[in-house]
Order: sequence, then structure tokens, then C-alpha cells
Amino acid sequence: MNQKTQFVLSGLRPTGRVHLGNYFGAIRNWVRLQDSYRAYYFVADWHALTSDYADPQNVRQATFDAVADWLAAGLDPKKCSIFVQSEVKEHAELHLLLSMITPLPWLERVPTFKDQQAQLVEKDLNTYGFLGYPLLQTADIIVYRANFVPVGEDQASHLELSREIVRRFNNFYGDVFPEPQPLFTESPKVPGLDGRKMSKSYGNTIPLSAPADEIRALVMTMFTDPNRIRRKDPGNPDICNLFQFHKLFSDQETVARVDHECRTAQIGCVDDKKLLAEIMVENLRPIRERREAIDRDPSVVWDALREGNRSARERAAETLEQVRRAMKIDYPEFR
Repeated sequence: MNQKTQFVLSGLRPTGRVHLGNYFGAIRNWVRLQDSYRAYYFVADWHALTSDYADPQNVRQATFDAVADWLAAGLDPKKCSIFVQSEVKEHAELHLLLSMITPLPWLERVPTFKDQQAQLVEKDLNTYGFLGYPLLQTADIIVYRANFVPVGEDQASHLELSREIVRRFNNFYGDVFPEPQPLFTESPKVPGLDGRKMSKSYGNTIPLSAPADEIRALVMTMFTDPNRIRRKDPGNPDICNLFQFHKLFSDQETVARVDHECRTAQIGCVDDKKLLAEIMVENLRPIRERREAIDRDPSVVWDALREGNRSARERAAETLEQVRRAMKIDYPEFR
């Protein structure tokens, strides 16, 4: 099968402006995939409500900011469908139908269910929405009859529940859905300013479209080799945040030079931070300029979403017609 006849589906919760962890972990790969697949990328605003249901007032602005950065990063509405989950009601209908056939223990055994309950103790996550979010994720994927979901190798197990549900559905009703396969993509680990995983919950992020002076200021706060106390002490780039960012942004010659100069104490951490900051500012300039243009004309975002919503509804409606027919709950008499 020609790749452009195959479907790819991915989405992210609307948490506002994209940070470098989001970009290298997902968005950069989305941009590449839109040239080879029929790609659907969505803002998972219903998923945001599984943990933020008590205060959803920021979801709309966060949706705008996320999609503005996706477009600035290179997603092209002429090459892919960018849409809002809640604007395609078929997600909800398929989620309901899948809930009728999914054994409860399948949801209770999902590792992240207990893990996130333990981590987010300040929120009451004893809700059906939180328990059932993996089922909604399954509906998100299969309502487009997606062939592939781009994931890192460490995330492949997340798809297995979806594949089990598809097998169960097809066993009851016939082969309606393809089993979604993981599409392994490069997802380099991006540390935060403090060395932990980059995450807004840790307050250690660098926004993808941040102004140049903000990038410079944030880089100057980065943790470095904890064992390098004095300027004349040799450093170890392997345990230094700065070097991880050099590998993401600098050319091979600069990476090799910084590695050598750090180990031999020829460059200090402050000077290295200044060097890295300028490299990052220049590398991110095209994205930053495109985001500034979008902020001057916000209709670019809403127009892209309007067309993406339409395209997504069209594909999802076709799927639900097949589902209702397979389940014998279509009523042609009412049409």
C-alpha cells in the first residue's frame, strides 16, 4: 500500500505554548510525517478535562497557543488535518459504544491510572473520565481507522490496550477497524532546566517560540555538571544539561569542540551557556518569527482548525456509519 493512502493519528493535550520537550518529542516528527501519510493531528481538549475538569477556563486559550506553535513549527493545513477533539462528536459516540464491550479490569490495570493518581494527589481523580481515558484514546485513534500512531519505543505498550479493544470489537462485529500499529519515531530525551524531564508541572521548560532574551535568560539558569565546582575543574559533558542541548541544536563540529574544551577546562560553564543560548536563538528564529506573524493575525489558527474540523468530521462520520451497520444499530428508516 502506498504510504499516502495510510493514516497517521496523534494528539496532545492543550497545555498552552509548546516547549522544547513537546517539539522534539512529538511536533518535529509530525511535521516530517505530514509529507508521507494522511495525517490527523488533534488538540485533546476532552482529555484535558480528565484531570482539570474543575477549572477548564484556560482550555480555549491553551488550544490557540498550542496550535499557533504547531503551525509555527511547520505543520501545514494543506498537508494534514489539524482539529479540536471536542468539535468531532463521533469521538464521544464511539467512546460510548466501546465502553459497552470493554471489560472493566482492562482499564483498571493500565499502569498510568494508579501512577497519576499517586502523583496528582492535589486533584480528585476518582472519576469515570479518568479511569476511562485510555478508552477515549482508543476511540480517538480508531475513529479515523488509523494505521499508525507515532510513538517512541518506550511508549509502544500504550497502544496494546487499543489493539486489544479493536480485536474484541472485530471479533463481535466483523473487521471494521485495522489494528493501529506503532510508528517508531526519533524522540530524543529533552532535559528541563533542572535536569529532570522537561515538563510544565516542574516549571523547568523553555518555550519553543520564546523571545530571544527569554531564551538567553533561561539558558543562564540551567543546571550544569554538579561536580565542577571551580572554573579550572575539568567537566563531564555526559552529565551536563548544556551538552544535551548542544547535541540537539549545535553542529557536529561545535559539539566535538565543546566536549573537548569542557573536559579540559578550556571553557567555563558561563561561557558555554552564552554560546549555547546564541545557537538556540538562531536555530529557533524561523519558528519564533512565524509565531509572531500568527499573533498578528490569529485568524490563521481558527481557519486552520475550521478546515481541519471539517475534514476530521468527514472521515469520522464514515467510520461511525460502518460501526452502526456492523453493530446492527443503524436505522435507515429514519433517514
